[in-house]
Amino acid sequence: MSDATKGLIAMIGACIIWGLSPIAFRAMTGIPPLEVLAHRGIWSLVIFAVVLLLQGRIFELWTALTHRQNLLLISTAACLIMGGWWLFIWAVQTGKTTQTALGFYIFPLVAVLFGRVIFGERLSPLRWAAVAMVGLAALLLTYGAGTAPWIALILATNFALYGVIKKRLDMGPVVSVTAEVLIMAPVLVLILWQSSHNSAGHFGGWNSDTALLIFAGPLTAIPLILFSYATRRLTMTSTGLISYINPTLQFFCAVALFMEPFTTWHGVAFALIWAALALYSWASYGAENAATRPASAASASGTRSR
Repeated sequence: MSDATKGLIAMIGACIIWGLSPIAFRAMTGIPPLEVLAHRGIWSLVIFAVVLLLQGRIFELWTALTHRQNLLLISTAACLIMGGWWLFIWAVQTGKTTQTALGFYIFPLVAVLFGRVIFGERLSPLRWAAVAMVGLAALLLTYGAGTAPWIALILATNFALYGVIKKRLDMGPVVSVTAEVLIMAPVLVLILWQSSHNSAGHFGGWNSDTALLIFAGPLTAIPLILFSYATRRLTMTSTGLISYINPTLQFFCAVALFMEPFTTWHGVAFALIWAALALYSWASYGAENAATRPASAASASGTRSR
């Protein structure tokens, strides 16, 4: 099996887990989102640490956390990822999974916009059109629903900012995520202590709540590890296209399983966003082909010259 095929399988696996994760978090509706967040962080930290130990890379954490600039970036990323995780859990538990799906649909295009504004990356007219279509979809949804899709917009912006921070970190994704959770560990432990102290904690004993809270760890860690594995073996375009499996499955969970309301305005907004993603993907595919063509031509020319 080729590396590309392995990467494809890993990416699809990660997106399926992410896309169906609302089912697990919806099952935790009786548990406060902060408590779920704390267990999600602590149990995923255990898994990340074991993986790094097995890889012989655990000491990379020390290097990451003793560099002042890295520590500032990791701390910022930690706050963003914890905020995003909490908002996602809260939204799913309160019947707003449609908005989380919308957020993960528009996240790639918000990231593109940030790339233009922060890093000066150039955008083709087709990509500008895709970004504009997403903006129009948000406006239509705001008009139709009477309020802006704040959860979707905050999630998309949060993870786009997280991506900006990660772009500035010169370390592997598993090491950086482990460092982020490790930095937040004291806060997470404090949340768990407070829950237990108030006799409000849901962890302990052989019951479904305990099993679900432990399960939140691998539910978080495994797709991140798979994603890290996949991105090293796939092109950015392939990664981007496959990633839409995640919000599509979230959308399925929201409408088909959780029976969340889906109005005509939702339909129009989602149709616009799907069209924007198709346009953006087409533009990205064309740009990638154009970039690889000169290299292929040079390689062929070198072969003929020999």
